[in-house]
Amino acid sequence: MILPMYSEGEVMDYDTLYGEYLVFEKSLKEKLKTVTKLQKSVAKQMESGDVFRSVSDTASLNQVGGEVESIAGEMHALLEGFDAREYLESGLFTEQLLAECAKKGVDVIGSFPVFEMFPYTVRIDVENQEVFVDRKKVSCLRPSALVSTIKGGQEKLYKASFNATQFANELAVAYDLALLSLNKPAGSDLYLTTLYKYLVPMSRFRKDYDQQSYAFDIARLFDNEMVEVKGGRSYQFGPSRNSNKTLRILDRSGAEHFLATIRFF
Repeated sequence: MILPMYSEGEVMDYDTLYGEYLVFEKSLKEKLKTVTKLQKSVAKQMESGDVFRSVSDTASLNQVGGEVESIAGEMHALLEGFDAREYLESGLFTEQLLAECAKKGVDVIGSFPVFEMFPYTVRIDVENQEVFVDRKKVSCLRPSALVSTIKGGQEKLYKASFNATQFANELAVAYDLALLSLNKPAGSDLYLTTLYKYLVPMSRFRKDYDQQSYAFDIARLFDNEMVEVKGGRSYQFGPSRNSNKTLRILDRSGAEHFLATIRFF
């Protein structure tokens, strides 16, 4: 029987669990190799008519099968005994998550249970022992793996093609609609959060293009060289003291910016 590597009363973290699991995995692999070897031996002997050696090998196979069953049982007990709720609730998961962000260079703000890793929102659900990235549940209680997934997603998003001119023109159309609806004069500064509602007017489509995705496109437009909008217009971003109306973005170099308004002129 393999003894646990943590002291009674301590909160077991995922990497400790994983370390104990690997001990079982190594032992299981070795036993399964023996099972495969014996199975092939019995098959070859039965094909050639050597029933006597087959009897011996099947007896060995039966013994190893029992050892496999024992290892699988201990492995199951280890995993079943892992207290995921305690791990999340204790703050240890969060501490390790933030440490991994620092290690892998992933910008993170917020406080338990919700963190922003631009453009993703990570939410820790202690009650159900689950982690959500945006609205999607992810089966991952290993901080290093979760942060690697986030970082990989960020890199993929930044590598994706982006048509700055097309997005600027679509934003300009939403801007013009908002001016008419709000009875504002041409060239007025409008909140970017307001334009989002005109850009994506139907709530059912906001699931596919949420405000974080919108903020990421704003970040890429901000990061691009200025493009000319139809009609020869240009645009300008602006700040605001109203933090509720501000979009926090990161540029390509990882620098933080707070954008609140835009005007087309």
